[in-house]
Amino acid sequence: MVKESAFNWIEANEKEIVKVSDRAWEYAEVGLQETKTSKLFADWIERQGFKLERGVADMPTAFVATWSNGDGPTIGLMGELDALSGLSQKAVPYKEPVKEGAPGHGCGHNIHGTTALAAAVAMKNAMEEKKIKGTVKMYGCPAEETLVGKVWLVRHNLFNGVDACLSHHPGSSNTAGTGSSNSMNSFKVHFYGRTAHSAGDPENGISALDGVELMSNGVNFMREHIIEKARVHYVTEVGGGQPNVVPAYARVWYYVRAPEREQMEPIYDWVLQIADGADKMARTTHKIEFLTGCYNELPNKALADLIVANMREIGAPTHNEAELKFAKELSKSINPAQKKEGLRKSERPGWEKLVDELFDDRVLDDYRAGKVGAGSTDVSDVSWVTPTNEFSTTTCILGTPGHSWQFTAQGGMSIGHKSLIFATKTMAGAGLDLMTKPKLLKATKAEFKERLAGRKYKPPIPLDLKPPLKQF
Repeated sequence: MVKESAFNWIEANEKEIVKVSDRAWEYAEVGLQETKTSKLFADWIERQGFKLERGVADMPTAFVATWSNGDGPTIGLMGELDALSGLSQKAVPYKEPVKEGAPGHGCGHNIHGTTALAAAVAMKNAMEEKKIKGTVKMYGCPAEETLVGKVWLVRHNLFNGVDACLSHHPGSSNTAGTGSSNSMNSFKVHFYGRTAHSAGDPENGISALDGVELMSNGVNFMREHIIEKARVHYVTEVGGGQPNVVPAYARVWYYVRAPEREQMEPIYDWVLQIADGADKMARTTHKIEFLTGCYNELPNKALADLIVANMREIGAPTHNEAELKFAKELSKSINPAQKKEGLRKSERPGWEKLVDELFDDRVLDDYRAGKVGAGSTDVSDVSWVTPTNEFSTTTCILGTPGHSWQFTAQGGMSIGHKSLIFATKTMAGAGLDLMTKPKLLKATKAEFKERLAGRKYKPPIPLDLKPPLKQF
């Protein structure tokens, strides 16, 4: 059996796979600064016989690892690299940072990246052993949290020729779905004015902060008149120095989201018009710094069903006494009402029975069909150029907040390790099925074409824009 060969390799190398994940967890580097993490992953897979292209798509930490065994399907596996600022945490069930204020893997990308690495090598070994023709491409994807990495990889045509692409994200359930996500634009608005003494001669000052605040007030009035599922978020990054100096410079950072790219763009244009209006009221000038944008996700049921079938074939892991003790202690830091509301919001089958449970160890059929998640992901852009699915495995206890120290803690110990190995087998198994079952791959492509419905992917970022390497 082809997949059995891959699973045997994963089991034989489990300690090494976990070691790589834990090392990435320790490095915990933010987007486009994942220097050590990128080198760890790239060096490791290069030693396994893959050909490496480093620093691709104008991003020093992005890479593509390729192994080919002749003409046949090309399957892509995506692994993310970046951590989140301020989420440093030891692998203990109470809050204790490794270093106060430092980054931490509060979204499990150490597991995400290692899953793709190890699955790619497991596929390679099975293909060599069984003499299967085809190509495996593993993508080292930086800066997912700021929606940069894959958008630039797609713009640089690095997914051209890929027949299907798989991705894994740690979560609180074992499933693959056909839900979608919000499209998004991320941009900063720089306002410029003129300094003056706030008390002595305010009439000679032009407050850049007034421009920011007037723009934000205008956007808040706009909210009533945009589609219900749109989202607009902002933070004032720079507001001035001290009260008795009229600030000559201020800056605000915006995200604009909506379920479809064509729904988001007019809202974005309206926000830009509001910035123009703020200038007229405050006598300021401003400049737009466009950072990145992404599409909504195109689902693929054929891929989702394939992944769930592999999960059931492998069997989801369960948790031992020590892990349950860790989980019970950690659960004390999670508000029960928030946990219940999160389960209700997830709409997973039988959520009511999970309120008092620590884990959901089931393998679930797709329960997100037709739903649009409030967040955004650069996986979506890949889904517009090749059939794509990102699946979830249980990495954390129910109620764990996303982007939290609790998530970081679980990703660095055996609860996360079990999810990693299960996800690696699932990805390798699904990848080999796509490689060896032409009818399955054909159905996946046919569905992709049907969902595309004649629409063309247009890069959401200006063609001359470089990745924002200094966001932090």
